[in-house]
Amino acid sequence: MKFGIYYAFWEKQWGADYEGYIKKAANLGFDILEISCASLDEVSSDDVKALYEAKEKYKISLTAGYGPKPTQNIASEDSKVVNNTLHFWEKVFKVLKALDIDTVGGGLYYYWPVDYTKQINKPSDWERSVKGVSKLADLAADYNINICMESLNRHEGFLINTALECVSFVKQVGKKNVKAMLDTYHMNMEEDDMREAILQTKGYLGHFHVGENNRRLPGQGKIINWLEIAKALKDIDYSGAVVMEPFVLTGGKVGNDIKIWRDMSDNATGEMLDIQAAESVSFLKEIFKKA
Repeated sequence: MKFGIYYAFWEKQWGADYEGYIKKAANLGFDILEISCASLDEVSSDDVKALYEAKEKYKISLTAGYGPKPTQNIASEDSKVVNNTLHFWEKVFKVLKALDIDTVGGGLYYYWPVDYTKQINKPSDWERSVKGVSKLADLAADYNINICMESLNRHEGFLINTALECVSFVKQVGKKNVKAMLDTYHMNMEEDDMREAILQTKGYLGHFHVGENNRRLPGQGKIINWLEIAKALKDIDYSGAVVMEPFVLTGGKVGNDIKIWRDMSDNATGEMLDIQAAESVSFLKEIFKKA
């Protein structure tokens, strides 16, 4: 099992100097750094080369995550929006391929976060999303990339909220490179039994996010049973990435989108955040050894 962290633990904006975070992730004991697809469609070839060289130097693998904008909604009723979305992803996939990234996950089947002031028609949106993701999968396959559909909590999305819905969606798309994706933060709100939810994704799970019930680092809370989570992943023979996605800082686009309205870092300095991250990945490694 390889363990990673999403760069935005330290950031308040989507996008960053990923070279620096590659070095940081390696020094803190991680195997993987997860980056955002935001602005990857505009990144220069020189920056891509530098990022590739950094990951090779520090022996860090990369994965990618994204919450599409409304103008990148693959399930849109507007064909122009769908075409714009496919054009965006084609440029992004080229960059991911150049960085040896073969996994990208998130609410890729719609847009994020959902605007609930607008009318929702889940059956129609589901049908359009399945068709759109099928096209997206064919595009991703040209670059040997797996696209992972993340089950989100009801406050951030409505289309896929549970493991069962996630697997059902993946089955309907019916493409080998379309996988299910779970996140303990979302599961804590939507699932009756987190272990059972993981077992339901056997053979379909392509990516796994971890975080406490309130977005803190794994090991900083007392609600989620991490040993149970680890054992469930072992029981389904999951060998993919386990990436923590903590958000603890207020302010900026990240804090606003994630809805972090109070400092959850214990007023930590950058150095203290590093220590907390290192302690968390050590905690996870020990838990998975016990499993």
